[in-house]
Amino acid sequence: MQYAFEAVNRGSATIGITGTDCVVLAVEKNSVAKLQDPRTIRKIQRLDEHLMLTFAGLQADARVLIDKARLECQSFRFNYEDAPSIEYIARFMAETQQKYTQKGGVRPFGISTFLTGFENGAPHLYMTEPSGAFGEWKANAIGKKSKELLEFLEKKYSTGLTQSESIRLAIETLLEVVESEKSIELVVIKAGNVTENVSEADIASIVAVINAEKEEAEAAKKGKK
Repeated sequence: MQYAFEAVNRGSATIGITGTDCVVLAVEKNSVAKLQDPRTIRKIQRLDEHLMLTFAGLQADARVLIDKARLECQSFRFNYEDAPSIEYIARFMAETQQKYTQKGGVRPFGISTFLTGFENGAPHLYMTEPSGAFGEWKANAIGKKSKELLEFLEKKYSTGLTQSESIRLAIETLLEVVESEKSIELVVIKAGNVTENVSEADIASIVAVINAEKEEAEAAKKGKK
């Protein structure tokens, strides 16, 4: 189990933030080998029509868990002729992860996940851990330096964030561990199963504003001294 959590802590930094009408998922993009097709490495994936997921940890483990969750979504639809709730799939994923902590001949999943979507017009963000624990969050961070990122979110997050404020907070938080906008991938999930990929150019413009404000704040501090 300790090794599973260590795999998560060594994974790329991943942020999830709920706003009033959206959920923002932001992940640290790792450098891709020169000859590798970057489309084969997707950290933010769709589980079902109304469910999006991202993760931190071992990519191979994530693929297996995602396939199991997708199959459960289709099975639920077939049996009940309705879409599964976000909590139901979060619980299923957590139970699957927990089973692998007590079976002989297998090891725990070395991933933590963020599962998100909308129900009754409201955004939801669930997190599952290698131990099988899960819960709903307003905002959270997993992966590299997650404790520091969570502390940053606790200071900056407030209820009632708009979409633009949520995007900015996600970028501002990730900038604590990444150097530039080139290392940030960001997706906005909105009601009606709508997902929007925020372009690198848009992220760059927000990063420029954040950096300019930091420089002004530092200059003001020096002026007071």
